[in-house]
Amino acid sequence: MKTILEIENLRKYYGKQGSQTKALDGITLQVMEGEFLGIMGSSGSGKSTLLNCIATVIQPDSGRIRMKGREIQSLKGKKLAQYRGREIGYLFQNFELIDNLTGRENITLPMSLHNISDQESRERIEKLASYFEITEVLEKFPAQMSGGQKQRIAAARALIMNPGIILADEPTGALDSRNGKILMKKLAGLNQDENATILMVTHDTNAASYCKRILFIQDGEIFHELRRDVPEETQQDFYKRILKVMAQLGGGSANVL
Repeated sequence: MKTILEIENLRKYYGKQGSQTKALDGITLQVMEGEFLGIMGSSGSGKSTLLNCIATVIQPDSGRIRMKGREIQSLKGKKLAQYRGREIGYLFQNFELIDNLTGRENITLPMSLHNISDQESRERIEKLASYFEITEVLEKFPAQMSGGQKQRIAAARALIMNPGIILADEPTGALDSRNGKILMKKLAGLNQDENATILMVTHDTNAASYCKRILFIQDGEIFHELRRDVPEETQQDFYKRILKVMAQLGGGSANVL
């Protein structure tokens, strides 16, 4: 597999000297093309800061982030806009849909900003709407949708530009267990059938069990890694292994077996 994202010795501190919070304290990792990677950790461990640095919402204090070999901190102007619009698709916890736009308009908004033809827009949206089972709400406004429908509209919007990587920040956080399961099955299906690369931050062990690999962060550092690399391992067995690590993480221990 080819490396799509490289993060090297990434640091982000908040506060003044002497009373600093180390949100990221030397994070190094790689995401391979077609991988479904989960990032887990307790609240305040640095998970969302990491995702926001990759999305260029936050600038790290030091370290490097490379997407397909290109260092993203050096991107400016049109190149930065192209990176944000075409290279990454961001799936937010609280949907971030525009209330006065229909589902269809929310999904197609990124394409209108990047001059995609009407014909291609229609083809892409029909395919995604069918996959996410949201065809019946395309002409509705967010206030007329359930939480699960809103998040699937948001997922289609994140995918509409065929990004190199999907960044999902607690995508099941605002959903009940049923809709969370539906969403995760759809994301896992995209990863399995379309080779979509997904980097997901979550504290939800059920959601994490759909990943192929999980990195656990504590105090801004990666302290453990789990791989679902045994063919016969079931999702339930992987879920149990995740729970064991999270139990130790909750206890503040980095000595994970």
